[in-house]
Amino acid sequence: MSQALLTDLYELTMAAAYHAAGRNEEATFELFVRSLPPERNFLVACGLDGALEYLETLRFDDADLAYLRTVELFDEAFLTRLATLRFTGTVWAIPEGRVAFAGEPLLVVRAPIVEAQLVETFLLNALTFPTLVASKAARVAIACDGRSFVDFSARRDHGPDAALLAARAAFVGGAAATATVEAGARWGIPLSGTMAHSYVMAMGDEEAAFRSFARLFGDTSVLLIDTWDTLEGARRAARVARELQGEGIRVRAVRLDSGDLAVLAPAVRRILDEAGCGSVQLFASGDLDEARIAALLAAGAPIDGFGVGTRLGTGADVSSLSTVYKLVEDARGPTMKLSTGKVTLPGRKQVFRELDRGLLRRDVLALAGEELPGEPLLVEVMAQGRRLAPAESVTVARDRCRDELARLPPPLRELSPATPHPVDLSRGLRDLTARLRSMPR
Repeated sequence: MSQALLTDLYELTMAAAYHAAGRNEEATFELFVRSLPPERNFLVACGLDGALEYLETLRFDDADLAYLRTVELFDEAFLTRLATLRFTGTVWAIPEGRVAFAGEPLLVVRAPIVEAQLVETFLLNALTFPTLVASKAARVAIACDGRSFVDFSARRDHGPDAALLAARAAFVGGAAATATVEAGARWGIPLSGTMAHSYVMAMGDEEAAFRSFARLFGDTSVLLIDTWDTLEGARRAARVARELQGEGIRVRAVRLDSGDLAVLAPAVRRILDEAGCGSVQLFASGDLDEARIAALLAAGAPIDGFGVGTRLGTGADVSSLSTVYKLVEDARGPTMKLSTGKVTLPGRKQVFRELDRGLLRRDVLALAGEELPGEPLLVEVMAQGRRLAPAESVTVARDRCRDELARLPPPLRELSPATPHPVDLSRGLRDLTARLRSMPR
């Protein structure tokens, strides 16, 4: 289906006004997050693949144009222009999985202004939510301290599309797997699942339910033990695990989904160990997030892995990012916005990252033509409306994020309180900003 109409009306009215004025000169827009939420030390860039797919396939089909005629705002000359419109611009971006900070462009678009204007809404949508979830997932990964976690969020996410995007973004941010099967089919993300309480209840006999499930799914089986009595469920799971060992079947784990996990996990671990089931792992779920996981592990809870759902996929503690898409350069040269509280920095930019003994030291936001120490983060990913390389595997983005998190200095790895990271401005950018501020308008 065409996604051309997935835009705000004012993108179309502005484009129509540019067209009517004969204006279609090249312009540069930058997409960035104005400021980090107080609960975040950093962001993880995500959503680029979906943004580039949209740009490559952008077109208004006959049904789109027929609908726009019913709006009675646009003349036929403009609609005829839309019928042939394709994105022909150049795009630079911070690759998925890289850490980013406030003010740093996640995406830069240079294109004829009608094209660059029309794509604003979709690009903001395509990057904001995945970056939100990937950033949350990275914090969960830090809290897990080497243990794995699985995305369980689909049933509580804000719609089917959000569930898929959340599964992908969570994997980029560090999840080992997802429970969402379509995400596995679409992107090759590993799948992981257990059983529901309804299965145990429907079977009627908890031990028989465990036995039949483990015989069917063998070494991948995870038994949910808290349907009625958690400790008795652990004993029954231990009996089944010990019995099936003789059949060459190894129960992988038991799952705790309710109650005081800090108290129950050690008790369940003892039951399993005393029954000779030391290889059976403990998996925990139930409204978990990075703060609760960190608290459980700090208390010594012997939990081997986690299922993280609602608070991951819905961005429970941070529901949105202040992402914006702003004009920074047009045919007249660099430009800036001076609105109170919403000032923008002029000119197309580059971000240079400096490390100190392998750890992130600082970022410098500079003009695109400047040459500064450090690694440039923005990479050209599209020219003349076409990708410059095939779409990356989501595993590549995940590995990149893992490496990025390892380079964060300890203050930035803290879950609370947030520690602002210095993003400096280059001399060239400071001078240009001062000059444009002083110009009469």
